[in-house]
Amino acid sequence: MQRLTHQVAVVTGAAQGIGRGIASVLGAEGARVVLCDLDAELAESTATSLREDGIDALAIPTDVTDRASVEAMASSVVAEHGRIDILAANGGIYPPAELATTDDTTWDKVMDVNVTGAVRAVQACMTTMVSRGYGRIVLTSSITGPVTGQTGFAHYGASKAAMLGFMRSAAVELATSGVTVNAVLPGNVQTPGFAGTSEEHQRRMLASIPMRRYAEPEEIGWAVRFLASPEAAYITGQTLIVDGGQVLPEGPLQA
Repeated sequence: MQRLTHQVAVVTGAAQGIGRGIASVLGAEGARVVLCDLDAELAESTATSLREDGIDALAIPTDVTDRASVEAMASSVVAEHGRIDILAANGGIYPPAELATTDDTTWDKVMDVNVTGAVRAVQACMTTMVSRGYGRIVLTSSITGPVTGQTGFAHYGASKAAMLGFMRSAAVELATSGVTVNAVLPGNVQTPGFAGTSEEHQRRMLASIPMRRYAEPEEIGWAVRFLASPEAAYITGQTLIVDGGQVLPEGPLQA
């Protein structure tokens, strides 16, 4: 597989967790990575850490719920690097909320960040991709929503399923432009967000994974790296599940 040398990769939600894992993998493969995150201080700290590892990393504070912020980010990247080759639209939130107590504010925030935030990022980055006839867009969805469901995450599952509906239509629309649009569907990943869930939730999730471990963020990054590669030119509108086999069992796993 060709390295990503000199390619420019934008990663949203890149300051920590899966986004950091994606950025570190793409950067290690030679890409110039742009870390976009609402937490400017943490994004810069992460970029500094990646630079210490020899990765060309730039942090740009970005609020995916603000179209002007996302468009300014894309303009800054093009001004700095001349183009955008890869977009990993990873920004997202994961707040537990029982269905009975999920109010409009909570629902709207999850949709705005997870779904519309990804749409804004795609719209802002696709212009330079289309003009050059090349681009790789990879969305971070989830097994929750598209494949599975769980108590307390109806809003999150709905947002992650909605991303795939958007992905398929965007893939068709951009298919003749040399731009592909795909998605990775992680299972449970060892991230600060997941660590903030209850011990009971973590125990149940671990018990449902045949590999008996959570994913590391970089393992999601490697899936993104494949879909972002030149070799994946004929793959678009598709999903790649990265879950340690979590969606496979028909019943409870044996101890």
